[in-house]
Amino acid sequence: TQRMVADALHDRAPLEIIYGSLLPGMQEVSRLWASGEFFLPQVMLSSDAMIAGIALCEQRMGHTLERKAKVVTHTAEGDIHDIGQVIVNALLRVGGFDVINLGADVAVDDVVDACRVHRPVMVTGTALMTTTMTAFPRIAARLKAAGLNLPFVCGGGAVSEDFVTSFEFGIWGKEASQAAAMAEDALNGLDWRQMRAKWNG
Repeated sequence: TQRMVADALHDRAPLEIIYGSLLPGMQEVSRLWASGEFFLPQVMLSSDAMIAGIALCEQRMGHTLERKAKVVTHTAEGDIHDIGQVIVNALLRVGGFDVINLGADVAVDDVVDACRVHRPVMVTGTALMTTTMTAFPRIAARLKAAGLNLPFVCGGGAVSEDFVTSFEFGIWGKEASQAAAMAEDALNGLDWRQMRAKWNG
């Protein structure tokens, strides 16, 4: 992909490549994943290719692509299964958001600190094990104590709508494909209660 992007930069503008090829390509990958035609390896390879291609275009422009807003993402403390987070990150980037990717097995305090530093419009958490999902209400409580009233979208195989909506700020992310639209809602000023009413129940 990098070679293809480098070749394209000889006669196409960087923004034309980003918005005309790279992002639409990743959107098609997202559609194929949602329909079950693509699987995780294809999604990860495509996401990596898109990021590398955008970096080449940014290098040619001499500045980074303007992003809409920041979203902090993580996989719960004690949980190394970050498949869902990888897909969420890719879809948020396609949506034009600056993803602050904290990775897997992230301590509760580190999530709150990242939100304090980066001031995102939304934070997401993924948990695949029931033993790790208890980190989410602790994060929500510490966000509240810090005065950070952020929509906190929680997803993954371990969590349910009943669990996520049992604590403040929590919004259940049923599908990774909803991530960018949820971030748009947060960017447009919907608070966590409004987002919960829209996406859950």
